Amino acid sequence: MKRAGLDIGSRFIKYAVIDKDGAVSFYKKETGHNPMSVCEELFDSDRADRLTATGYGRHLMEISGNANTITEIKAVARGAREVFPCCRTVIDIGGQDTKVISLKQDGGVQSFEMNDRCAAGTGRFLEIMAKALGYDIREFGRDGYPSDNSNISINSMCTVFAESEVIGLINKGIKREAISYALHSSVTQKVTALTKRIDVKDDIVFAGGCALNGTLVDMFKDTLQKNIHVHETPDMLAALGAALY
Repeated sequence: MKRAGLDIGSRFIKYAVIDKDGAVSFYKKETGHNPMSVCEELFDSDRADRLTATGYGRHLMEISGNANTITEIKAVARGAREVFPCCRTVIDIGGQDTKVISLKQDGGVQSFEMNDRCAAGTGRFLEIMAKALGYDIREFGRDGYPSDNSNISINSMCTVFAESEVIGLINKGIKREAISYALHSSVTQKVTALTKRIDVKDDIVFAGGCALNGTLVDMFKDTLQKNIHVHETPDMLAALGAALY
């Protein structure tokens, strides 16, 4: 039986398909203004016998009655455990929210914490800050460890106020590498605060598109002092987990 998982996110819709032999295929498209149409397009590109949806937009599939649905917490935990059986903690930074999940010995969800009230500490926050500094988002993730970080900090985690702080620092002549360092540090601190509310264990899997940001990965390693694993397609783990459910 061919199984598939749809992760309907705020920025992208991810689609994972597992064929009868266990081979996995991944697809991804921008969510856009008509996410249901994108979901249908992805499903039609590689149809499956069973479909499970997750993500903030999973209710669209509930309404249509075309798929089972599960929470992002269960989906990303299942996907992370599939690719890294040693996983006991998941850090998932998506476009809209941040999740930290502690897993039981058998891989089930033990507890979790979320930041979903604002964009602070999310992928969208980093995108906006990268644009303010004139970075491509990929370049931004490689340019966060300057030799001189000037000991600056970003005090506001509100996206609007943080952007104003960044512009103010630019106008003071602070190097953008130093500002990038401060921004990445502020996100690391925000997520680390979430980890303190759960039982964090080795090994940690960093999921979501932000896991491709090398600076964040290095900062989490330094701050948490734990083993951190990143899959080659970390943004697809929730879709994979949905397909496996």
